[in-house]
Amino acid sequence: MIKPIKFTPQLIENMLCRTAEQACDVDGTVRAIIDDVRANGDSALRKYSLAFDKVEIDNFRVSEQEFAEAEALVGREYTQILQRSAANIAEFHKKQLREGFEIEQDGCIIGQKVIPLESAGLYVPGGTAAYPSTVLMNAVPAKIAGVSRIVMVTPPLKNGKVKAEVLVAARIAGVDEVYKTGGAQAVAALAYGTKSIPKVDKITGPGNIYVATAKKMVFGICGIDMVAGPSEILVIADDGARARDVAADLLSQAEHDVRATAVLITDSAKLADEVSVELDRQCAALERAEIARKSLENNCKIIIADDLEEAVRLSDKLAPEHLELSVREPEKLLALVHNAGSVFLGYSTPEAVGDYYAGANHTLPTSGTARFSSPLGVEDFIKTTQYVKYTRKKLENVADDIITFAKSEGLTAHAQSVAVRFK
Repeated sequence: MIKPIKFTPQLIENMLCRTAEQACDVDGTVRAIIDDVRANGDSALRKYSLAFDKVEIDNFRVSEQEFAEAEALVGREYTQILQRSAANIAEFHKKQLREGFEIEQDGCIIGQKVIPLESAGLYVPGGTAAYPSTVLMNAVPAKIAGVSRIVMVTPPLKNGKVKAEVLVAARIAGVDEVYKTGGAQAVAALAYGTKSIPKVDKITGPGNIYVATAKKMVFGICGIDMVAGPSEILVIADDGARARDVAADLLSQAEHDVRATAVLITDSAKLADEVSVELDRQCAALERAEIARKSLENNCKIIIADDLEEAVRLSDKLAPEHLELSVREPEKLLALVHNAGSVFLGYSTPEAVGDYYAGANHTLPTSGTARFSSPLGVEDFIKTTQYVKYTRKKLENVADDIITFAKSEGLTAHAQSVAVRFK
């Protein structure tokens, strides 16, 4: 049983010691895989598929026949659920679109173009942790941004196929190509390209520590969205919250991974005690009970704060991936929140609403990185280019300023490139 504890400054300092997953133990393995794929391409991918996925892959690309089989297997009702979710995601992310601008004054034009990436690679976990929701959350914003080529990689099942729900989600979201490969080797293939798999401009999507480490290592060869750590949820609750609801929400993240973090901060000692009991009761009934139990034992805390404002201050220090404000007036607390990936307001908004259906993205900053980074969105799939135009008269008017500035930095060739135009 998780015993509620009273807030102390030292408690939060101890919790702040958490960092993103430490990849040092797998660095050598991941580097060797990346180098192998870079040198040997598809043959290396086949070797790792056999070693890690226990399946022989001849043709990595998912065929149209496999898509058709997946659509028949999933059925109309589930397909419509995916379509409704995709529509919600699209509606939200269309609001993130932005245009370039241009400023014209006194013989000077300066502007900025917004340009979509030409290609994006989406990593989608496979096997028992195959998430069609991840497909939608990554591919829909990329499509809205205008990415020309969306390539998806995902580990194959033991039968050499991809989970049907994942393929249907890929088709709905507008993914152009799907390849059956996963792990660090798939990241390497997207970054460097192989005979079968094209290299891309940017890689997005979650994965285990090997995938996260590989993404970090290929950054610079291509872009990445983030280096994500284990999932997190922090619930701030008052005495109006029901203990069974709060416990269920905490467990919704604890079941992800033994390293997942679930934290409750409340100003009600009674609720804290009730949630502790509920966690034990509900955890025992979960299909992933063993994972959830280890997560609770390792990383769960129930903290009693003096008031809700203090609870928000503690939350801001932790900068959680998911923050639930399970209180009577959540909007008032939202105004105080500065650091969180995604915030869920009120007693009737479990974090799962955001994972699957509401439309806000569920690819979020973890491990405290919400202090300086944002959820995945359309802006992850665009770039900007600036442009400048001066008339001769405008350049002549400011030439002395530029020449003086350049010389102050010791860059006389810069100064000369202006001065020579008036000699």
